[in-house]
Amino acid sequence: MKRFLGFVTKEFYHIFRDKRSMFILFGMPIAQILLFGFAITNEINKVPIAIMDKSNDTETQKIIQKISASKYFYIEQKIYSEAQIEPTFQKGTVKAVLVFEKDYIKNLETLKQAKIHLIADATDPNMANAITTYTQSILQNYNQQSNSKVQIGASIPIETQLYYNPELQSVFTFVPGVMTVILMLISAMMTSISITREKELGTMEVLLVSPLNPVQVILGKVFPYLFLSIINAIVIVTLGVFVFGMPIEGSLLLLAFESILFILTALSLGILISTLSNSQQTAMMISLMGLMLPVIILSGFIFPISSMPLPLQLISNIIPAKWFIIILKAIMLKGASFALIWKETLILFVMMLFFIGWSIQKYKIRLE
Repeated sequence: MKRFLGFVTKEFYHIFRDKRSMFILFGMPIAQILLFGFAITNEINKVPIAIMDKSNDTETQKIIQKISASKYFYIEQKIYSEAQIEPTFQKGTVKAVLVFEKDYIKNLETLKQAKIHLIADATDPNMANAITTYTQSILQNYNQQSNSKVQIGASIPIETQLYYNPELQSVFTFVPGVMTVILMLISAMMTSISITREKELGTMEVLLVSPLNPVQVILGKVFPYLFLSIINAIVIVTLGVFVFGMPIEGSLLLLAFESILFILTALSLGILISTLSNSQQTAMMISLMGLMLPVIILSGFIFPISSMPLPLQLISNIIPAKWFIIILKAIMLKGASFALIWKETLILFVMMLFFIGWSIQKYKIRLE
């Protein structure tokens, strides 16, 4: 028994000394429960909307105050004509526009009815549904609690209009999201084992004594996988269009350019993981387990980022997939040009340079 207890004690020491085992045992469950607990919610929170108040009377101002005081929406901007609605949606700064008809209070007093027109961006069908439901709920609540002398009636009618995805097809969210996840994980995984494989097979000496400098080695590792990943992206887009009916309203050339930029970013991240890891097993674990959860949960693919706590929203900004999903939806559904997605493109470009630069810096020109 004493020998058995001694053996068990030794095993405990082994586990406690192994940081990777400790991370799998305690780090990952904690990270997963926190991520799922905070990120998985059907509620919307502080969704940016725009107001077009053609009436601008006391009643519409009260309704606007009621909406802006709720925790679900905030007034991002005011617009003054229908011509501004489409460009506002294409910029992606608001998720809905609330339009009050002209002579709103006059129509209430004379016709006993006045309409509010809600226009929602339906590139995310779940978000559009939630916006419609919450807006209706706020207006009904206002209608019941209003102390106004104006008798509004049993309800405030809302005319709802959905942009870009009027039928609320979930496949329009599914295809860009899955395309992003697949390209991110496969590209990063493929390159994450490239340098560690050389270390484990003992062929690293050949690379080190070759006339190639670190920049050439890193770029040489990336380019074959870039070619294969481009073919992968073409297959995914083709399936999305011809099997699932995904539209591509924007430029195919711009879509190809943005896809290549994202693939390069993912490959660069994989190379960075490869230079930091000492074994293929470690590199695979980091690239698969370390990237899968953040890419799926914090990219906005399934759960709206605006509904998450502020720390998770800030972390989501360093996830390349978040920016690529925004770009894909803008090109495919909105027909956006480069002028409307240049900020997201610049962020991906800077990330790619950062990953490549760090990889070159961590690439060791001598064996340890």
